[in-house]
Amino acid sequence: MVGNSPKDAYLVTEQLVKHFDEVLAVDDVNLSIAQGEIFALLGSSGCGKSTLLRLLAGFESPSSGRILLNGQDVARLAPYERPFNMMFQSYALFPHLDIWENIAFGLKREGLPKGDILQRVGEMLDLVQLSPYARRKPHQLSGGQQQRVALARSLAKKPKVLLLDEPLGALDKKLRDQTQFELVNIIEKVGVTCVMVTHDQEEAMTMAGRIAVMSKGRVLQVGSPGEVYDHPSNRFVADFIGNVNLFDGQLSIDLPDRCVVDASIGEIHVGHGVSGAVNMPVTVAIRPEKIEISKERPAADHNVFSGRVKEIAYFGSYNTFIVLTSDGSRVKITEANTSRHELSQITWEDDIFFWWSDNVGVVLRD
Repeated sequence: MVGNSPKDAYLVTEQLVKHFDEVLAVDDVNLSIAQGEIFALLGSSGCGKSTLLRLLAGFESPSSGRILLNGQDVARLAPYERPFNMMFQSYALFPHLDIWENIAFGLKREGLPKGDILQRVGEMLDLVQLSPYARRKPHQLSGGQQQRVALARSLAKKPKVLLLDEPLGALDKKLRDQTQFELVNIIEKVGVTCVMVTHDQEEAMTMAGRIAVMSKGRVLQVGSPGEVYDHPSNRFVADFIGNVNLFDGQLSIDLPDRCVVDASIGEIHVGHGVSGAVNMPVTVAIRPEKIEISKERPAADHNVFSGRVKEIAYFGSYNTFIVLTSDGSRVKITEANTSRHELSQITWEDDIFFWWSDNVGVVLRD
C-alpha cells in the first residue's frame, strides 16, 4: 500500500484486482482501514474508485485478491451476506412510502419483530433529527433532508461498514458545505466504519480522517488530508489536490537536511533531502498560499524571484495573482484578505518580487 495504515486494521483489501474484458479497472489495491474510521476514495471520473466501492459492497466480484473484514474474507459473499450497507448518490428513496416506512423497509424484509422496528426507526429519526417529518413523503423534503433519510435507512440495519457513493453529489454547494459536518457528526456518533467515494477534494478533506488518491485503477497515496496536501508523494497527487506550482529542474545539491534544485526560474532551496543522484530530474511543488508577494525586494537570501503581474482574481477571502517570470513561467500566488477594507497595492502589469521559505517546498521524483 502507498501510505500509512492503522495499527488495528478492520477492513482490508489485499492485492485486489478487477478486469472488465481488456480494461484493468482496479489494479493491485491494498488498503487497511481501522474500525470506526471515515475513509475516502478520491479521484477523477474513471479512476476506479466506484468500481472499488462496488467490490466492497459485493455488487462486483474481484478478478483476484481478497477483502477481509475483521480477518474474514468476504470477497466471495453475496451483497446480502455481508454486514455492509451502501448509500447511493441518488438516495434511492421509495417515493410512494413516507419517511418512516422508507427507514423501516429493510428491517421489515429481515423479519424483525414489530416492536424492534418501532424502536429502531424511532432511534434513526432522532439521530438524523427528522422525527417531526416521519409521515411526509420524500418529495416533501429538501435535498439535505432526503440525504439524511437515506443515511438513516442505511444505518437502521446496524451495518459494520457503511459505503457512501458520492454522498453529497446531488446537493448544491452551500447545502453540501453545511451537510458535510452533519454527516460526519452522525457517522461518528454511531461509530460505524465508513468508506466514501468522491471526486470532490474539499468534501474528502473535510469529512475523511484519511484519503486514498486513485488514478488509473491504482492507489497513489494514502494519508491524512494534511499529509496528502502538504506532502504529496508524486506529481499527480500534488497537481490533483488543490492548486500547486510545479517547477521542473535538476538536483544540484542533496544533503540529509536540505537540497537545491536548478530550475528554469532559478535556484530553488528546499529544507529536506531526497537521497537522489546529482543532476537527476525532479519537480518542486509549491502551494500558491505559501508564496509571499511584494513590490519591495525581501531580505531573504534565496528562493526570491521576480516577475510581472498578468492576472488578478478577487475571491472575497483571498486574491489570486498570476505572475509571469522572465523564463516564461506562470506562477500562481494567493494572498489572504485579512481586513474588510483591505485592498492590495499590487495591480496589473506591476513588477513584483515573490518568495517562499525553504520548508514549504516538496521535491517530487515522478
